[in-house]
Amino acid sequence: MNPLRTPITLLSFLFLSLLLAGCKASDVSTEPAREAVSVRVSEVTGGESQDQPLRFSGIVRATQRATLTFQISGTLKERSVELGQQVQAGKALARVYNPALEPARDSARARLAELTTRYEQAKREWERSSQLHERGMVSEQTLERLAAQRDSLSASVATARAALAEATRMLAESTLQAPFSGRVEALLVEPDEFVAAGQPVMRLSSPEGREVEVRVPAYLLDQVQLAQSLPVWSVQDRSLPAQPGTVVEIAQAGAIRGELHPVLVSLPANTLEPGEPVEVGITPVREAAITVPLLSVVRHADGTSVFRVRDSLANRIPVIVDRVVGERVVVSSAELAPGDQVVYAGMTRLADGDAVEVR
Repeated sequence: MNPLRTPITLLSFLFLSLLLAGCKASDVSTEPAREAVSVRVSEVTGGESQDQPLRFSGIVRATQRATLTFQISGTLKERSVELGQQVQAGKALARVYNPALEPARDSARARLAELTTRYEQAKREWERSSQLHERGMVSEQTLERLAAQRDSLSASVATARAALAEATRMLAESTLQAPFSGRVEALLVEPDEFVAAGQPVMRLSSPEGREVEVRVPAYLLDQVQLAQSLPVWSVQDRSLPAQPGTVVEIAQAGAIRGELHPVLVSLPANTLEPGEPVEVGITPVREAAITVPLLSVVRHADGTSVFRVRDSLANRIPVIVDRVVGERVVVSSAELAPGDQVVYAGMTRLADGDAVEVR
């Protein structure tokens, strides 16, 4: 073995190693790797479909109630009930005295008796004359006159009978009767006071059924519907849970600016008493929407967009801005959903598809 060949072989091996190392070094890019962009993100929130319930005050009242009046004028002579008394349907509650009622009835009765007698006489006279006419003893003209007199008296009898019925009804109107069973809520006229026709005398309410009427703005009428359940809270004791009320009547919106419109709510039996102040809750329903921070919206030549972060990557998502609500923006986008993360800080160095580091 040649002793000089070994150093030469080692030198050749070292030269080849350096050459290969130089080639590998030349293949590596001299540009440094792009670092993740540091950003801050915020969550996309879904717009609430319902707001907090708006409360409207009202007073519980009986479903069946009546303000009783006389149809005639006169002096209140009798009142057989007291305040708060329970009465049955048909019971006489009060009586008014009018000096013209009984004479009017008696006069109508006498007039009817007189005309009835005259009619019966005219009828018999026509029957006799009809028999004589068949024998040729009474002329056709006389018979026609007697028939006309009979028919006229028959019509007068009918008129007198109607007058008697009217006078009898007017006399019956002097007595006030309970139209249904209930409780006397109020006495509005004292005995010996003059009462005009149609003047309220007392109020009566039935223990069956409770309701409350609230007045709401016109825009809320579209937020309620018949048979809808609404919460009803007692004002006197706010610790009590809300009672479920049912909408039974809804007013139609009018053209008067600022006018409030009634909504009638039926209450469950044996819950709230008449006269108790309550609050009825109506919750406005709004269309669902998504909101993002105002700072996350980027405007560019093609419109507006946001950067959504998923798996540490930022992607540009086009959005359509609807309206600004405080520090957030209501947007619409088919690619965003509540719970997504969008960038609101650090967007100046951010491009679509960049890796990000959430601070």
